[in-house]
Amino acid sequence: MTRLSGGCQCGGVRYCIERDAVVTLYCCHCRECQRQAASAFGMSMILPQSTFKLEKGELKTWQRPTDSGNVSTAHFCPDCGVRIYHSGSGTPEVISLKAGSLDDTSWLRPVGHMWTKRAQPWVHFGPDELVFEGQPETRGELAKAFRKANPL
Repeated sequence: MTRLSGGCQCGGVRYCIERDAVVTLYCCHCRECQRQAASAFGMSMILPQSTFKLEKGELKTWQRPTDSGNVSTAHFCPDCGVRIYHSGSGTPEVISLKAGSLDDTSWLRPVGHMWTKRAQPWVHFGPDELVFEGQPETRGELAKAFRKANPL
């Protein structure tokens, strides 16, 4: 198992995960991800909640309702405000780690894009990437593509 570490900008929050626990990595182009990332999209690394280990600091939370009727909870550093992960009431067993918070981001290769109908017009998608106009029914295709691109 390869241990990955990450944290916030100010260093007040530190965490670790196991790389082999990662289910998939994709870019989300929805308006909420654009806002929270203050960018064109957000990168989401899906993994079991039980595999995330907070090593230093405490996380503050903020909640908002989603279009599906569930509640999305953002977990972030109370000092510098960096988002570490999101969790959802509809899938409490998994989290969406903000992949840019990892110490080593050199290996990150998103396998797909969702909510592309809200993508910025200058964003282009590669021929080998999965593209979803909205929210896919499941992340099965994304998980399969991630495992193929990142064999253990």
